[in-house]
Amino acid sequence: MESFPRQFARTRRFTCGAPRTVTVADDGSRVLFLRSSSGDDPINALWCLDPVTGEERLLVDPGALLAEGGHDSNRERARRERAREVGEGIVAYDGLPDLSRVCFVLAGRVFLADVGEGRVVELLSSGDAFDPRLSPDGASVAYVSGRGVRITGAGGDHRLIGDSTDTVSWGSAEFVAAEEMGRMRGHWWAPDAGHLLVARVEVAPVAEWWIASPVEPWSTPRAIRYPAAGTANAVVGLGIVALDGTVVDVDWSRDGEFEYLADVQWIEGSPPMLVAQTRDQRTLVVLEVDPSTGSVGEVYRVVDDDWVDLVPGAPCRWGGALVTVEGRGETRRLVVDGEALSPDGLQVRRIVGVDGDRVVVCASNDPLDVDVVAIGRDGSVDVLASGGGVHAAAVGGGVLAVSVADLDGSRLTVGEHRVASFAEEPAVSPTPTFHVVGERDLRAAVLFPSGASGHDGSPLPVLLDPYGGPHAQRVQRVRGQFLTSQWFADQGFAVVVVDGRGTPGRGPAWERMVRGDLAQPVLEDQVDALHALAVADDRLDLSRVAIRGWSFGGYLAALAVLRRPDVFHAAIAGAPVTDWRLYDTHYTERYLGHPDEEPLNYECTDLCAEAGSLTRPLLLIHGLADDNVVAAHTLAFSRALLEAGRPHQVLPLSGVTHMTPQEEVAENLLLLQLEFLQEALGL
Repeated sequence: MESFPRQFARTRRFTCGAPRTVTVADDGSRVLFLRSSSGDDPINALWCLDPVTGEERLLVDPGALLAEGGHDSNRERARRERAREVGEGIVAYDGLPDLSRVCFVLAGRVFLADVGEGRVVELLSSGDAFDPRLSPDGASVAYVSGRGVRITGAGGDHRLIGDSTDTVSWGSAEFVAAEEMGRMRGHWWAPDAGHLLVARVEVAPVAEWWIASPVEPWSTPRAIRYPAAGTANAVVGLGIVALDGTVVDVDWSRDGEFEYLADVQWIEGSPPMLVAQTRDQRTLVVLEVDPSTGSVGEVYRVVDDDWVDLVPGAPCRWGGALVTVEGRGETRRLVVDGEALSPDGLQVRRIVGVDGDRVVVCASNDPLDVDVVAIGRDGSVDVLASGGGVHAAAVGGGVLAVSVADLDGSRLTVGEHRVASFAEEPAVSPTPTFHVVGERDLRAAVLFPSGASGHDGSPLPVLLDPYGGPHAQRVQRVRGQFLTSQWFADQGFAVVVVDGRGTPGRGPAWERMVRGDLAQPVLEDQVDALHALAVADDRLDLSRVAIRGWSFGGYLAALAVLRRPDVFHAAIAGAPVTDWRLYDTHYTERYLGHPDEEPLNYECTDLCAEAGSLTRPLLLIHGLADDNVVAAHTLAFSRALLEAGRPHQVLPLSGVTHMTPQEEVAENLLLLQLEFLQEALGL
């Protein structure tokens, strides 16, 4: 029988075969989505659904289009890494508002599909295309090629704008915009289809780092521009480019007052709207551009003593009103022209879109769940999708497509119609119990061995399995959050998952409790929750406690055995940030400030400085091709441990990035972790 680790890897974490990337036409006439053919097929095809009948129709089969070959460009691969994209085939598309025509890139080639006729044509292109965007008249496609933007269509393929300098590019998002701000693009069509707003990125000020492949010593290392905390960011400019290539410059930075370009929108009936942040992220402004002159005017400003959050979908226009999402007291609220509209206690997480006289949002009353609700102009709240689990949505023309992930699995519905899913059922069945513990009402989940691999009721070794940091939750009523945790539980562990201070879902004040210190509060919450759970349940054996994690969770795991060896007896730290001065500007400075201005914040969170305190077994794992948390974190930490005479283990993963999509790597990584834990805890 196939093991869960193998199935987990083969199905790419059970994403294969599931419908995804859903869009609804603005007139409600059709719904588009991506889906592969089976639970272990990563090649996504483009599908169309009739919201009235529920009929599904295959629009584009990438297999047929790829018969002539081709390959993804380096920039497309980088974009997928930033987006944590594990699929293949068609992974993104862009269309007209009514979705009657869409474009996409496949293996570096540009395609245009007429949805009504079901006809697909390949457009002339450079062969290394990525990020295609369809013009509002449906006649042309703008795409990024090399360091510039090209346009293709009935008139052929030509370069719109580019640069011969190695350090300048047009049309792409810079690293921190894609990795941290959620802005994955760098060019936008004007509603008249006669101009584009294009970002110009100059990376010369950014430090050049190198990613080498030690198993291929003959290969030239790959250069990256990495803006580490306290160092220079890329310089981002904007230009309004006519189809003849003439450029009108836009000084959105206001002579350097703002350093981050967080969002750009250019919709019918409105001037271009920009969202910018200061370097310290304590000020966010909404700007409007005069397309004829490039002059910029400020229309709205948000200020916060710690930082202003970037919320997906916000800001947006609602008729003539400006809609934002802002922290007001203990609640992240929907705000219209400066006035809070949604009620206290409803944490708005995302704006889905404007649909007539209401704004549809994803929001939480309980951090374990995310609901889809509509908020009217009078502040009324209409719950559209709820009932436990995490709900997301797409909306248009009165049609609502809802995806839900809960403890039963995941599914997509459009009205009364359920979209078929070919995803496999996992070999494990998570049965988490949820708890609210401690003086801070920490949310926690506990998993025990399932019935098939049950135990005799005696105390079990404990494995903490957190992420524990900003931006991500683990404790939600979602089966997918606990698949790996349940597999570890079935090997004879009581697995504990805790969301502490800094994690989303409990409002701006809760998230800001880690400002200035990403170490002590998050570790303290793990310990407090563990002890509270053990008091209530004597099946948790506190004499045998391990912790594992990846990325921020890896940092937390290493921190745990360094500072609290009295609690934690072994740790697995995957791709950990060990020195925050080596992580990027936008994320790190939001929480720790600029290292020149607040150096103590970096000193008190530096794992290398505490290497001498290690007394417990520690396994460090890192992908050597990681360009997000670079392998230098683990290697520098290992050196500090060696210099301090502290035994530890290091598992380098050649050719692996911050993700671990390779099937054999992903499978064996779980098995090796289990073996380490069993040996370290004497099981």
